Amino acid sequence: MAKIHRATVTQADLNYVGSITIDEALLAASGMSEFQMVNITNCSNGVFWQTYIMRGEWGSGVICLNGPPARHFQPGDKVIIIAEAYLEQSELKDLDPVVVFVDDKNRVTEIKKHAAINHGDTEPRDP
Repeated sequence: MAKIHRATVTQADLNYVGSITIDEALLAASGMSEFQMVNITNCSNGVFWQTYIMRGEWGSGVICLNGPPARHFQPGDKVIIIAEAYLEQSELKDLDPVVVFVDDKNRVTEIKKHAAINHGDTEPRDP
């Protein structure tokens, strides 16, 4: 499981078959894979979409919504991309998703494990 946090949409291609194209450098940083299912939330308008990943050129910064979601995601919109994972109940205790933070050009600024992120809690979380 992984998340790319507040990436900037660079393109929207209504005439493409479908999917989201993501810079391969972001895929490598997050551990996401081409053809993996992802959920995308548009921070600009609240739209939620599910699709699969297509690999974009390494270092290009591309975040392109292809096909129908191009009606709901426009260049400049901030999005959160969350990779799905199907787990057994027993696997949850070891789950520590990767969160990739990016700048306005979709370059990685920081990579954290979810457990290391301050969630504003006043008490430590149980492991």
